[in-house]
Amino acid sequence: MKEKYMKYYEEGKTTEEAIKRLEEIIAVLRSDDGCPWDKAQTHKSIRSCLLEEAYEAADAIDKEDFDNLEEELGDILLQVVFHANLAKEKQRFDLRSIANRECDKMLRRHPHVFLNKNSESIDKAIEKWENVKRNERGTSTHTESMKNVPDALPALIKSYKIQKKAAEVGFDWEDVSEAFSKVKEETCELLEIYRENEATRIKEEVGDLLFAAVNVARFLGVNPEEALNFTSSKFIDRFGFIEESAGIQGKRLEDMSLEEMDKLWEQAKSGKRGF
Repeated sequence: MKEKYMKYYEEGKTTEEAIKRLEEIIAVLRSDDGCPWDKAQTHKSIRSCLLEEAYEAADAIDKEDFDNLEEELGDILLQVVFHANLAKEKQRFDLRSIANRECDKMLRRHPHVFLNKNSESIDKAIEKWENVKRNERGTSTHTESMKNVPDALPALIKSYKIQKKAAEVGFDWEDVSEAFSKVKEETCELLEIYRENEATRIKEEVGDLLFAAVNVARFLGVNPEEALNFTSSKFIDRFGFIEESAGIQGKRLEDMSLEEMDKLWEQAKSGKRGF
């Protein structure tokens, strides 16, 4: 072990010391004597890492795995510190300015807390937050606010946010029945395009159908991303039953007929698994 690096093996006794320790470790990795991989990274090259770590933290939250959540939040913090270091090298910003900028934002967006002692409802607090955010960004139209929804968001979440912004100004269905009708309409249009073999329009019609389904979810107070993830997990569980059942029968899935697998699927769906 290089003597000059021994100090990094000691835990920080305070939050400030721990953050400084991480900052200095990243700086070492980026130095001339550091790691070849770390030295080669840019904001763009590690962009996917930031997204991946955020999803892994979200997964830990869903599973209520708090030990893993601690680790995943550390990985997110690592990404923040790494990006701050990259920017500091170019004299653009650093971790201090990032933290101060966020503190200033929280103060501006919570005037009901820091400038007004009167308690407010959650809806009023959110309304003030959105108003301050629009003013900060100089957003003058509702269309601009839609365009400001990040492209990097999962498509279901992005469409959900866009629809909510439209609903804020009254551009919305009267009730959920109309949203259901739109799903039926889009399904029929997709089927028609498929039958006419118009390949160039299939992608567009599939998108319209998904957008309509998100609208139904919004009316029902369901997060579409969470709903689809739940169904994906349910599918894996039921498929696992089919594969396990095949193994008990001494068969491979590849050797089973669709009818045999469907029968097991219905068995898994009904909860009558038999083992």
